Amino acid sequence: MGLQSVLKGLVREGDLTIKLPGGAELKLGDGSGPPLVARVTTAAWAARIAAKPGLGVGEAYMDGGLVLEQGDIDAFIDLIGANAKNKTKKRGPFRRWLRKTLREANDRVAARKNVAHHYDLSYDLYRRFLDEDMQYSCAYFERPDMTLEEAQLAKKRHIAAKLALEPGMSVVEIGCGWGGLALQLVEDADVEVDAITLSVEQLKVAKERAEAKGLAHKARFSLTDYRDLKGTYDRVMSIAMFEAVGRPNYQEYFDGVARLMKDDGVALVHSIGRPETGVTNAWIDKYIFPGGYSPALSEVLPAIERAGLIVTDIEILRLHYAETIRHWRDRFRAARPDIVELYDERFCRMFEFYLGIAEQSFRARRQFIFQIQLAKRVDVLPITRDYIGETERGYAKARRKAA
Repeated sequence: MGLQSVLKGLVREGDLTIKLPGGAELKLGDGSGPPLVARVTTAAWAARIAAKPGLGVGEAYMDGGLVLEQGDIDAFIDLIGANAKNKTKKRGPFRRWLRKTLREANDRVAARKNVAHHYDLSYDLYRRFLDEDMQYSCAYFERPDMTLEEAQLAKKRHIAAKLALEPGMSVVEIGCGWGGLALQLVEDADVEVDAITLSVEQLKVAKERAEAKGLAHKARFSLTDYRDLKGTYDRVMSIAMFEAVGRPNYQEYFDGVARLMKDDGVALVHSIGRPETGVTNAWIDKYIFPGGYSPALSEVLPAIERAGLIVTDIEILRLHYAETIRHWRDRFRAARPDIVELYDERFCRMFEFYLGIAEQSFRARRQFIFQIQLAKRVDVLPITRDYIGETERGYAKARRKAA
């Protein structure tokens, strides 16, 4: 199938003109929205995009095979998102099985390699577009006018409140990023945290932050695979790490969560979710998060039940991540000249394409964040959700008083 036939089926809304090799022009969309003009530079690129548009469009933009002559990459990605709205891509059972088996196996060696691919990039890169605390997960916008820093602080309070922490409790964090959440729990709730990561770069920063705050004795960071954790804890939390587990490992993961929890323990798992089963976008899988997969709840809950855990609360955060990524995109755009110096133009094109389609996946493709609270006993938490808001307000008041 030629590029013209493929794109006509994909672009029905908007105003997009594609200049093809040889001088022909392809008019796409219904004429709504700002006019965009893109040029495909060679017949080889046209063939690659036609063969695998989910992979080829991103590669063409990265490598100069797709050049925007009118409009910018943000508008182009918005058009892609508008046309992806309410569409689901059906794949045969064999292809789903193959992708799951081969790309998501994520044994210890593959998991370390996959994490390094994304999270061992320069700390100087991430600090240029994340908030001051280096939170690389969905913020919590209690008000639409919140700054990114305020919304990320609200996210951490929201998680801490759901964990129903008490002074002196032991906490394990599976996937700790640069250490911000663990350090805040130690400061605000007076708990002790064992936090793990597979990223050498993140581990280095997290340890330095704990030492600088004088909290290294209570916030302990290590390079550890979740499958190798020992002991039991009052609280288990996993924030924006579950996407890297892979479907073949869901049972082992939740069996591990259950093993780490004391009988009166509580766990919280925060992850990107999707409304139905599927596969990871080919471009994202190749260039951004190899081995990653954002699950449907129907794929997660059976493993939780088999692990003997009780689901005590599920919350769905819908547009919060879209707003979070919007802030990241704005900051990345402002820092782009510096990031080009850190890496190069191709890297910047790759990363801005990633952030753009990530935002659109939450605005147009119905992805969301789920937070699942788990326990072994039905009586370990209050029987209404009132305690969550009350605890959040208590943390906020204490922080204002300390300031």
